[in-house]
Amino acid sequence: MATSAILALEDGSVFRGRAFGARKTVVGEAVFNTSLSGYQEIVTDPSYFGQIVAMTAPQIGNYGVNEEDNESDGPKAAGFVVRELSPVVSNWRATADLGSWLAKHGIPGIEGIDTRALTKKLRVAGVMKACLSTEDLTDEEAVRRAKEWKGLVGVDFVKEVTCKAPYRLADKRADDGLFTVPGTTLYKSKEGRRVYKVAAYDFGAKTSIFRRLRHAGFDVHVFPATTPAAEIRKIKPDAVFLSNGPGDPAALGYAHAAVADLIKDFPTFGICLGHQIITHAIGASTFKLKFGHRGGNQPVKNSETDSVSITAQNHGFASKPEELAKCGAIVTELNLNDNTVAGLRLKDKPVFSVQYHPEAGPGPNDADKLFDAFWELVDRTAKAKS
Repeated sequence: MATSAILALEDGSVFRGRAFGARKTVVGEAVFNTSLSGYQEIVTDPSYFGQIVAMTAPQIGNYGVNEEDNESDGPKAAGFVVRELSPVVSNWRATADLGSWLAKHGIPGIEGIDTRALTKKLRVAGVMKACLSTEDLTDEEAVRRAKEWKGLVGVDFVKEVTCKAPYRLADKRADDGLFTVPGTTLYKSKEGRRVYKVAAYDFGAKTSIFRRLRHAGFDVHVFPATTPAAEIRKIKPDAVFLSNGPGDPAALGYAHAAVADLIKDFPTFGICLGHQIITHAIGASTFKLKFGHRGGNQPVKNSETDSVSITAQNHGFASKPEELAKCGAIVTELNLNDNTVAGLRLKDKPVFSVQYHPEAGPGPNDADKLFDAFWELVDRTAKAKS
């Protein structure tokens, strides 16, 4: 017989369902994701640290999980919420079912609740502090724990998920000889391309992002989030990359200072949290969105190319456009759902960023071209200096 589970929100709402995953009680920010697949990549995305993720797709887990599709060293979300956990796993790549995999990694889940009602509540009222428990917890106790959680605003979660020491990326999966040039990690279409050294800040990066940088023509040197600019300069990189990550971008003063220093001399590309850090580094600020953007179907329009891309997004904060203009930035892209800033570039420096995930892990491939755009920017800058 399935064990009972509870999801309680800070407004007093309580959802009762069936437990799966670990037997545990957690607190976090309740958010929803509209992707139809890619649940393993979502749960292992460090950007979800401190969040309880609800999937809007009605059935989750039907193709199981496998270690190759992890976007980090394991699940990073605090908890997982689904309408129905698939009773059957059917995929030749699967090595485990979702429930037992989450249990192995200590992540609790709840199924059997009305995820439509939950999503509507979060859209109308905004994301909320929540408590998810697969233990014997009363409604009152669960609501109390949700209310007492500190929340995300002003909190630095990046230090919880960044790498502990610098390393040079070595991705054996890329050297498969099928899509890449044997002996390299360059896509075959990029054969003969010069490889540039990029210093990549790990603010909670997904594995797919660094892999795509290597495919595009970069020798990727990864650094912890707190690395000072002086340490980055020691390796004499050709460029700097700023990854995604969790929490409030305003709380990362050390990152703002390092990036403000580095963008003076190096071509720079930032995505998601990296985009927000560039915002702060130039003197602008960010604000918390009502319910955020999380899913693989977010439309973005580029005002400079007059093109629209469908993008994968996962963030709860956005840049203030009126401040960006005053700080020397041009807003290049807007989210067509709410007109929030989805991309920027600096007027006088080779620096640009986007508020979405171009690596598509999971998600559409519309924005994959941005990795090539970054390489071309670095190549032009290097040639101009020579």
